Amino acid sequence: MDIVLLGIQGSGKGTQSKFLQEQYGLVYFETGRELRKLSQEESELGQKVKSIIEAGHLVPSEVVMDIIADFMGKLPDGAQVLFDGIPRKKDQAEQFEQVLKEASRDFTCVYITLEKEEAVRRLTTRRICEKCKSVYPATFAGDACAACGGKLITRSDDNPESINNRINAFFNETTPVIEDYRARNMLVEVNGQQAIEEVTDELFSKLDPLLA
Repeated sequence: MDIVLLGIQGSGKGTQSKFLQEQYGLVYFETGRELRKLSQEESELGQKVKSIIEAGHLVPSEVVMDIIADFMGKLPDGAQVLFDGIPRKKDQAEQFEQVLKEASRDFTCVYITLEKEEAVRRLTTRRICEKCKSVYPATFAGDACAACGGKLITRSDDNPESINNRINAFFNETTPVIEDYRARNMLVEVNGQQAIEEVTDELFSKLDPLLA
């Protein structure tokens, strides 16, 4: 059983994905990361991705699906995947399901819920490590990354206008995907308003019957 992790920006997907990988041995797929990895390869798909990125264009959903298919084709037997932040739109969800169906893979979705006001508060106060990109909430007291020692900075796009645009895009484009999965009983919902540890505990309690 593969897992699709969805949630508004600031809901803690990045943090919780690390705990999910450790707990269940999931193989992590995040579109941006896979794009960067593939663009370094000499394969036909890698060079295609590289040319799109260098041209400054968004990678079309069709190419993203090729990347997912390529990723799954390299998985060891029995591996379960954690898909982070994909699909984002209804048409992409349809393509995504077709790719997984062709690979004979089942999946369920985990939606970390969060109120818009709290998402804005978290995004405007968080910092990230300029080296390893680990994310730290406002409650973190230090100025250096606990993982690698890198300097903690504020992301350039963590400003009110940009944040509002990203959040509106989530509600307009991704919420219909979530509602569809809910209607089909393919959605596990977790309260992202809680403390990090409480979100993790709820995730584990709801996913243990599926993955443990």
